[in-house]
Amino acid sequence: MDLMDISFPNMGIYLENVPKSFTIFGFEIALYGVIIGTGVLAGILIAAWQAKRTGQDPDLYWDFAIYAVIFSIIGARLYYVVFEWDLYKDNLLSIFNLRQGGLAIYGGVIAAFTTLFIYARIKKQNAFRMADTGVIGLILGQVIGRWGNFTNREVFGEYTNNIFAMRLPIQAVRAADISESIAAHITDGVNYIQVHPTFLYESLWNLCLLVFALLYWKHKKFEGEIALLYLGGYGLGRAWIEGIRTDQLFIPGTRLPVSQVLAIILFVGAVVCDLVVRIRISKKKNI
Repeated sequence: MDLMDISFPNMGIYLENVPKSFTIFGFEIALYGVIIGTGVLAGILIAAWQAKRTGQDPDLYWDFAIYAVIFSIIGARLYYVVFEWDLYKDNLLSIFNLRQGGLAIYGGVIAAFTTLFIYARIKKQNAFRMADTGVIGLILGQVIGRWGNFTNREVFGEYTNNIFAMRLPIQAVRAADISESIAAHITDGVNYIQVHPTFLYESLWNLCLLVFALLYWKHKKFEGEIALLYLGGYGLGRAWIEGIRTDQLFIPGTRLPVSQVLAIILFVGAVVCDLVVRIRISKKKNI
């Protein structure tokens, strides 16, 4: 394979010269950033659309998005830095160099929800209704944003030969992301790795989650249930996807992937919360 090629041989897909960036007026622009930005904009647009169709003020979500984007980026970076502290402890200024990568989606999600509840309280809005609407945008943003990992040749899993198997040139990926299992399948004369495209799995999982959330909206039993659907649904998918990724962040002192543990906790927590609220609603109706 050439350095900039990406292929999915078992599906007969061979992509040549897939760029990581492009240049405008002498400035190099990373496709990763463009894709993430597109995901953010699309997320805001669909959240505003959902607000309008459910009788809310779309401007409320445009205003909230300004704060959500800023604090989500900060949260995503802090989450990554905390669990990869050894990479930054000797050069603290590198923490601010986002061009080297290092954003963790769960850090962004935590920051976004925190920002939402503070914003809703200040604006005297129903935080749970806003959460339901906001996660529609969040899910779409993740569907699109994960493709930034594709152009960056990152967020892939262990070796596989399944129908979705993806091949990447060895020199195009970080050496740290090549596990022993992947390396064991690199034979003489082969200049590529063959792996699970976990970015694709997560994008498709979130697309299904988005469709289900929109269809289920009119059937939700209480404000906040769509947000719980997202937390639980994404947690369920992330738990198994994280298990096959090679770039995991670990809980300090353990070999437990922090995002996998968090995903499982959120899945269980969302299911329990949903059941508890439904039981309480049912009891009130029977009084």
